[in-house]
Amino acid sequence: MGRITNLREFIGIIKDKASQSKAAVLSNPKNITLRLAILRATTHDPFNPPNQKHLNTLLSYGHSSRATAAAAIEALMDRLQTTRDSSVALKCLITVHHIIKHGSFILQDQLSVYPSAGGRNYLKLSNFRDHTSPLTWELSSWVRWYALYLEHLLSTSRILGFFLCSTSSTIEKDKEEEKVSSLTNTDLLRELNSLVSLLEEICKRPELLHIHGNKLVDEVMGLVGEDYLSSINEVWVRVNEVSQRLSCLSFGESVELACGLKRLEDCKEKLFVLSTRKKALIETLWVLIVEMKDGLSRACVEDRRLVVMGTRDRVSKSARFGDRVVSYGDSVSLASGKFGFSNRFMFSIQESVQSCA
Repeated sequence: MGRITNLREFIGIIKDKASQSKAAVLSNPKNITLRLAILRATTHDPFNPPNQKHLNTLLSYGHSSRATAAAAIEALMDRLQTTRDSSVALKCLITVHHIIKHGSFILQDQLSVYPSAGGRNYLKLSNFRDHTSPLTWELSSWVRWYALYLEHLLSTSRILGFFLCSTSSTIEKDKEEEKVSSLTNTDLLRELNSLVSLLEEICKRPELLHIHGNKLVDEVMGLVGEDYLSSINEVWVRVNEVSQRLSCLSFGESVELACGLKRLEDCKEKLFVLSTRKKALIETLWVLIVEMKDGLSRACVEDRRLVVMGTRDRVSKSARFGDRVVSYGDSVSLASGKFGFSNRFMFSIQESVQSCA
């Protein structure tokens, strides 16, 4: 097995050298440095993540013109879409993640709008397969999941109005609590649900069957782990805000919130293993979630009691009215019909949450 691995490494090095030589000869002189930087950051080595020096070179293209940043994104996406090598694809996605986290605004902006006019969804790699070896086959599952996760990350960032895990979004994050407090219930729940969907996607990561200790996968999980902590911060802000609005929520909003809290709790066990940092904040969040669920349940019981009491009162009045104008049998039939009609529309939050499961 070691011999095969060494042979693969040798073939990978030859491919990388050939690609770099081809880029140096055929590329537009203005783009040679860019093409070489991308090739050097996304080599065929299946064991090690991109070199930080080459990533920094790519990130530097975000400090120039918008046209230069657009060319960098286009070249990176072209590399991602044309490769059939799982190592190269995974490194392209890692590079995308670094742009989201550490890129300048102009580079992030070009990433979020590419392609500018329709075209393919450049991170949609659900059909990606590398059949070369058991290792590349397993890495392929990480490519598929990681691409989908980054799509969720970009989508959530659009809904929040800033790149969730970006180090350059500190100004927006400093104003986060003030902004969240001014949101309508609908927008608040929309943002919370989007964050829950992102955490759910983290929980769908592939199992480590034969690649324990693979530095390439470790790099992916390190980046995702940092996103998890950023996401938990944002979830905390919104859960804390909505907890103060429980009495102001409509029935539909209460159901939506209860479903979101249940989905979040279902992620609890798998999320625990991602990081031991911010332990106090995370434990406080789970306590608050339990308290909110209990509050919603109590409100549900009270609402059911009031509805039933109101229905019985209406039934009683209908029966007395029936005694005066129609026969006894007709009055019972009318009352029974009214009671059934009320039940048909009287859904509890608990019943609705079960339908979300």
